Amino acid sequence: NPDKFPSTYMFQLSKDEVEILRTKISSTNYSAKSRSLPYAFTEKGLYMLATILKSKTAINTTFAIIETFAAVRELKRELVELHKEGDKEEKHSKMQHFGEILTNIVMPDLETTETESSLELNFIIGKIKHSVKRVKR
Repeated sequence: NPDKFPSTYMFQLSKDEVEILRTKISSTNYSAKSRSLPYAFTEKGLYMLATILKSKTAINTTFAIIETFAAVRELKRELVELHKEGDKEEKHSKMQHFGEILTNIVMPDLETTETESSLELNFIIGKIKHSVKRVKR
């Protein structure tokens, strides 16, 4: 499926990189007699690959990508609403909700024991600081 993998999704390894790969991983099936150099996927390419493959891991990765994308879209909507809000109390409530969404995107699997984490962002409309206290799952 070359149409699904533009140049920013994969790249061709150099001869030196292939040699390093062959010395580091003994199970590499790349033959020295091969006429072309192999390709490697970038992070974006791996995500695209996950949408094509049918393994359980690939399916779970695709679900995670979709969930993150939906959360980012919600974050965008929340930021627009926050910018429009005039009421101080309502704005504070929306900032809190915005911070929760952002924390779940940036630190979804935070596993700590009874500690607080802070996330602070500066936007044109103001500064948002959000503290989260999470307990180990």
